[in-house]
Amino acid sequence: MPGGGKSTVGKQLARQIGVPFVDSDHEIEARIGGTVRQFFERHGEEAFRDLETEVIAELLSRPGDRVIATGGGAVLRERNREMLHRGATVLYLRSTPEDLMRRLRHDTTRPLLQVRDPLAKLRELHHQRDPLYRRCAHYVLESARPSVHALVNMALMQLELAGLLDPTRVAATVGAEPQ
Repeated sequence: MPGGGKSTVGKQLARQIGVPFVDSDHEIEARIGGTVRQFFERHGEEAFRDLETEVIAELLSRPGDRVIATGGGAVLRERNREMLHRGATVLYLRSTPEDLMRRLRHDTTRPLLQVRDPLAKLRELHHQRDPLYRRCAHYVLESARPSVHALVNMALMQLELAGLLDPTRVAATVGAEPQ
């Protein structure tokens, strides 16, 4: 969901495990030479979703480990859900619409929330997307109140318990200076 903490938590998680962080929206903006909001306004959501699918496929095909934050609407396309579920370990940072509204109340950069009643829009998006996020995700982390540090630790614990992360590798990077 918009404001769920994907980029903030993703950057910290990547730093903790010593891999690059990539935000698919930033990759799209670099490719189009403008903002997602501008692209939405000029070309519409369908064209944006087409481009988003291309970028996700490209990011998943790159060699090496990385943490990827996708846009909140990436799960709307079945192809994206399939690619992500098969090609990555997906963590869903789940928040209620009310918690998201508290975080986003002053944000004017998210195209889908530039409406008369953003909370109603968040409720609608949550109702539509939550089942899709759950279907795509390997792990669901409740992110309503925990700090970024707590969420990163929950993510690390899930990955370690699943055998997807070497705890000694994490221990060696914890406390390392940000790069």
